Amino acid sequence: MNIKINAADRHFSKCVRERTDYTCQGCGKQYPRESTGLHCSHYFSRGRWAIRYDKDNAFAHCYGCHKKYGSNPEHFRDHYLDCYGEGTLELLKEKERDLGRAKRMHKEFKDIVYHYREELKEMKQIRTKGHAGWLDFVSWD
Repeated sequence: MNIKINAADRHFSKCVRERTDYTCQGCGKQYPRESTGLHCSHYFSRGRWAIRYDKDNAFAHCYGCHKKYGSNPEHFRDHYLDCYGEGTLELLKEKERDLGRAKRMHKEFKDIVYHYREELKEMKQIRTKGHAGWLDFVSWD
């Protein structure tokens, strides 16, 4: 089943890729900003609305790493733990089970779009000042 890409997905995806300075979190290859070779890869499916736009549910992965982790859940879990840790995974699982959170995501969709558009602007401003490497952003909540 294909899930439609919307404005919030686009801005969130750009934040995820900007966070890593357009570098794959799997293999370490860096991509130009205009490239389509780096994806926003979700640990839990984008169909799980409660955590669809949670930074702790997303990775910047090249096509190869996206396929590799997507086809091997055990390997992806190990990768998740290496990147974000067990505590973050447990918190993400709690959020995923929160039905009220999922409903709120649908209801406040325009706010989510605005939030990630603004986060991206701020990240780009920081990059123009010479910041390279990992650059965190705030998840909409």
